[in-house]
Amino acid sequence: MSLSYPLLAVRNLRKHFSKSKGFLRKSSGVFKAVDDVNFDIHAGTTLGLVGESGSGKTTIGKCVIRLMEPTGGEILFENSDISRLARSALQEKRADMQMIYQSPAASLNGRMTVGQIIAEPLLVHQGIKGLEARRQVLELLDTVGLKEEHYFRYPHEFSGGQQQRIGIARALSVKPKLLVLDEPTSALSVRETERVLKYIVELKKEDISSIFVTHNLYQAFQVCDRFVVMSHGRKIFEKNKGDTSLEEVTEHVIKV
Repeated sequence: MSLSYPLLAVRNLRKHFSKSKGFLRKSSGVFKAVDDVNFDIHAGTTLGLVGESGSGKTTIGKCVIRLMEPTGGEILFENSDISRLARSALQEKRADMQMIYQSPAASLNGRMTVGQIIAEPLLVHQGIKGLEARRQVLELLDTVGLKEEHYFRYPHEFSGGQQQRIGIARALSVKPKLLVLDEPTSALSVRETERVLKYIVELKKEDISSIFVTHNLYQAFQVCDRFVVMSHGRKIFEKNKGDTSLEEVTEHVIKV
């Protein structure tokens, strides 16, 4: 069932940091990491947040799912403003919004087996444990191209691409409606990159929306339906894939 409103609507989003200098760390102004940014994401679509390093892409992703507190603006998730939700109320939304990190190894607990890592969100958000949790974990491993034998192994026993797929399986375990993918292929081989990009495209068939944070415009054009180009914390360009070209988006990134 399609929504009559965007799954996610970001309105005038701001994230500012106080600058400081000197031994006493006195305030010397404000750094505007994200400044007055607006965009929409509809169910089953992928938005590409592209731009140079330090343009505000990752900060936007973290603010959207409240891993970082916004300075101002509105974050409307399913038409409800979550930007000011108390932590207790926000916890109920956590299962609907998941993040895939740039460094898969850093995001996986090295003391837990793969089975435990993927099963943990099932227990926390849905109270699922035991044989049912194991069954669902094995299904998720199969979904991301891993095997049953990997269930009892530890993250350090896998390649970077396999670790990223474990992270994707963990995020998918709670059936999220929105994924934020922060440079998910930056440390992967060409072959593993192709597999991860394929999974991102497949997510749309499950009606899962994504924010794909990347500096790689070629990859963005493989998976995204709409593009937002960021520069110095501000949105400078936005178009649907069908209304633009790789060359036009590249031109806007290069000229800043």
